[in-house]
Amino acid sequence: MPPSALASPNVARFKQLAEELGAIARLFGTRGWTPATSSNFSVRLDADHCAVTISGRDKTRLTADDLLVVNLAGEALDAPPGARPSAETGLHLALYRRDPDIGAVLHTHAPSAVLTTRRMPDAENVRLQGYELLKAFAGVTSHESTLDVPIISNSQDIAALAAAADGRLDAHEGICWSYLIRDHGVYAWGPDLGSSLRHLEALDYLLGIELELARLNPRA
Repeated sequence: MPPSALASPNVARFKQLAEELGAIARLFGTRGWTPATSSNFSVRLDADHCAVTISGRDKTRLTADDLLVVNLAGEALDAPPGARPSAETGLHLALYRRDPDIGAVLHTHAPSAVLTTRRMPDAENVRLQGYELLKAFAGVTSHESTLDVPIISNSQDIAALAAAADGRLDAHEGICWSYLIRDHGVYAWGPDLGSSLRHLEALDYLLGIELELARLNPRA
């Protein structure tokens, strides 16, 4: 439940966003993107707090009781006994700290993301170009655009992984609303839940097309 430390307008916002996030999580469940309690999601509540999924909960049944409010230092407010934020909360917080306009972060273990990184073991980016659906990404206005999606090596050291992701984003040129973690999954974000979902769905579709092209023409 939302912590008493939040101001009343933010408590109402917490409840509304929890409902929206629950619907999105159930959708991801039907797509096989959140197997075995994996994945984690968050939404910004204000300049200093976000709501993030509790570790180990079944995301396909997500409700407000499966979210904790944390500050941008990772400290949980009014956490129930035994509840702790997702182990990967640090990756979410790094994004919120780097850009105050980011309003939501969605992480899944979608097969297209994992397969892409397995198929490209030495690549540092996935290049997507020429697709009409590139215009689903905020700031892209033409199918003639090129979008590079960073691939980051996985690590169980979340602080180190967040620092590595931050460094890649600092060096990245052009529009970037997502990154892949090798053998792990995908992180996508945007100004709000709707745009974050759109970015994630568009990326999944385009990665799927690239995988199918590789299957049909393995020598390319």
